[in-house]
Amino acid sequence: MTREALDAAADALSAAGVEDARFDAEVLLAEATGWERARLVAEPELEIPPAASRRFAEMVRRRLRREPVAYIVGRRGFRGIELAVDPRVLIPRPETELLVELALELAPRRVLDVGTGSGAIALAVATELPECEVVATDTSPGALEVARANAERLSLASRVTFDEGTLPPEGTEFDLVLANLPYVSEADWPSLAPEVTEWEPREALLAGPDGLDAIRTFLEAEPLANRVALEVGGGQAEAVSELMREAGFGEIEVRRDLAGIERVVVGRHG
Repeated sequence: MTREALDAAADALSAAGVEDARFDAEVLLAEATGWERARLVAEPELEIPPAASRRFAEMVRRRLRREPVAYIVGRRGFRGIELAVDPRVLIPRPETELLVELALELAPRRVLDVGTGSGAIALAVATELPECEVVATDTSPGALEVARANAERLSLASRVTFDEGTLPPEGTEFDLVLANLPYVSEADWPSLAPEVTEWEPREALLAGPDGLDAIRTFLEAEPLANRVALEVGGGQAEAVSELMREAGFGEIEVRRDLAGIERVVVGRHG
């Protein structure tokens, strides 16, 4: 029955150090059975079909190894769109939605998304700003495969251009550049959860002794837009603001996420 299966899975996951163990168990059982989570809660006496029970047991074993739920089920929601994800790309985070919200405020005609990963930012902007032309880049061929597949599935392949590398060819200009670059410092890396350090792509997270190597390199390049917005780690906003000033951005704005952390630094030329 669903109650017994969920209780056993939640106890095992909790003992393994998994946060929100009950929630994760419900998500995995819903995926294994094809039933809604609400039904699992409302009908605890439901008998689980044998094939679904086997699928659920395998999913729980993967979660016990601290594999993220998003990789196990193969997808993650982001601003109303569903993205396929696997260990080639970071799992989209809610705080990254701040970059999309900025694009909605400014309503640019051309946007560049640097370090697109799964394509979350680029595809959300393309969805919510139908008149906007979007270009997305990533240095990882594997990430670009995931992003392009997401664009195809969302019928956005004709609206978003994906290029390998960091920046598109010289001479290309945009109204707004959005970038979620690596910003984890080497000192902070050991303190992160196993779901991050053992499963998510290290090259998309780690950025040198202070976590700012990727941002420094990016800001040293010729600016492709008058306005640039960077997602940053907790406690990095002041240092990134200074790096932006050194790069010639005269007008700096810092935005906080829902947890109150200074999460996005916006720079404007002129």
